[in-house]
Amino acid sequence: MARKNQFSVSDRFEFLQGLVTEFQDTDSDESKEQVLANLANFAYDPSNVESLRMLQVTDLFLDMLTEENDNFVEFGIGGLCNLSMERQSRDQILQSGGVPMVISCLSSNRDETVLSAITTLMNLTTAASRAETTDSAVVQCMLRFSLTQNPRLRNLASVFLQDYCTREQVDRAREGIQGQSQSVVGIPLPKD
Repeated sequence: MARKNQFSVSDRFEFLQGLVTEFQDTDSDESKEQVLANLANFAYDPSNVESLRMLQVTDLFLDMLTEENDNFVEFGIGGLCNLSMERQSRDQILQSGGVPMVISCLSSNRDETVLSAITTLMNLTTAASRAETTDSAVVQCMLRFSLTQNPRLRNLASVFLQDYCTREQVDRAREGIQGQSQSVVGIPLPKD
């Protein structure tokens, strides 16, 4: 019979704490990237969320969104995407002013970063945050993404427009971008 949780809560916490400490102590970007990738993957498992919250990993992921290193940004938004599925983590990201940082990831030329940013915006959308997560610049960006040749990006942007935006928002955004180039609002399409 397979054991569902082979690690106790304290074992999990200690392991995750070790990763956070390794990230803080190392000077190697490659090592930091590995740790961030691991933390982002661990953020997908609900049994790790409380430990990650106690270790302030949400703040660490948010900090990565302003880094020059594209891998740091990709793993940071990937971790936020995973954490934002859980209500308390979502609220923490919102209270930390994370929406503008997530929106800035829409301008990445990396598909995975953009896809994670769109999904994170979906997860962060509440009655209170909707005006920010579906701002006109975001809706215009999603309209552009919905026209790309990349099917993953096109489909996710279309879901965002259909499920998170009103018809009026989409119509206003469409009017706002008519005759403008694909990179208006500073958000170019990722490379296919």
